Amino acid sequence: SQPPRRTPVRFRASDRNVPAWRFRGVVRPTTERVAVDLTKTATPMYFATMGMEHRLLQRRAERVGPSAADYEPRDTRTSLAMGVLSGIVPVVSARLLRRFGRPGRARTALVATAVGAVAVTAVADLLATLDRAAPANQADTSAPPVPGVEANRTRRRAVARAARTVASVGGVTAIATAGIAITSTWANRVNVDRFWERRVLPDLGSGPGALVLAILGWDFIYYWNHRFMHSSRYLWAIHAVHHSSERYNLSTALRQPVADALGTFVPYGLLAGLGIRPSLIAHARGINLLYQYWIHTETIQSIGPAEAVLNSASHHRVHHGSNRQYLDRNHGSIFILWDKWFGTFEPEVEPVVYGLTKNIDTFNPVRVIVHEHDRMLRDVARSTSWTERLNVVLRGPGWSYAHYPDLAAPVVA
Repeated sequence: SQPPRRTPVRFRASDRNVPAWRFRGVVRPTTERVAVDLTKTATPMYFATMGMEHRLLQRRAERVGPSAADYEPRDTRTSLAMGVLSGIVPVVSARLLRRFGRPGRARTALVATAVGAVAVTAVADLLATLDRAAPANQADTSAPPVPGVEANRTRRRAVARAARTVASVGGVTAIATAGIAITSTWANRVNVDRFWERRVLPDLGSGPGALVLAILGWDFIYYWNHRFMHSSRYLWAIHAVHHSSERYNLSTALRQPVADALGTFVPYGLLAGLGIRPSLIAHARGINLLYQYWIHTETIQSIGPAEAVLNSASHHRVHHGSNRQYLDRNHGSIFILWDKWFGTFEPEVEPVVYGLTKNIDTFNPVRVIVHEHDRMLRDVARSTSWTERLNVVLRGPGWSYAHYPDLAAPVVA
């Protein structure tokens, strides 16, 4: 007896450009069209509005003098370059890291490397403490050194120095490999397709009501992801690039992160699990990003009573401020209600000083992209215990700046 032959699923000609979702191992074409990426179709609008803003700011500078909103050619070129890279690098990196997110030799090798590095680093941490305690008979520094004891102490110091080097390299290796293994596995487990396959609510369709729910849901999840990016350093390392400009105009909106593949975020796929179609989720993403574009400006001072509910240029200027009272405030995208409800709202009162609390003083896009990851891994390298290393990576950047005073810069009062 032979098993029954499975009838292959055949796609109609009209389905060739339509995404297919897996349902219990059977591929079925959906009737949805591929969602148009609104952020890419709006490219001509970006340049047109930046040109208009540039002229307005030039006229304002002639009347009242220059400001941090003015376009600076090098800064603008950096923001535009990062806007282009943010559309390319995540796609490439996701494909490169995909193999680490699935069971197989690649992930097994990566996890084994991380575990081995953790073990080696832990042993090295212990050996690095050998030179901290002086032998009992050498407690009196005025006594003449005993040759045998002094030789032993020299050996201890040599072993401790070598151990600290091993711990530095091992700590960075462990954090990097474990981080890639965790983030790639997380991305593989929380993709939209997987949630859509296992949705707990029925398909809500593609009507206006479903689109409104998608927009509200995306904005709510975005608020928490944005807030987490300001409160955990490995996520801040991804997001800091957006805050790296000391200018604030529409070009700043295009200075987007490119290393999202190295983060773990609340999955937007949760919306698909609640019956919202993936195409509507993609539309909600585009609408969300387009809304964020216009709030990166000083040419719009207020939108009046609507600011009680909606995010605005005034609210978002606060978010980009390095002033002490403005740090880690106003994380909302379209709606400012989330900040008001969850205690992170701050109105714009004092003039905003844009940029980071410790600016990087470079227009090199590559340096802008990697600067906070570089700082974080350097802090990991000089940490002396696993508790300290995990604090460096998981706690907010303020913890590292307090722990390593040489990293800190004065915060504007």
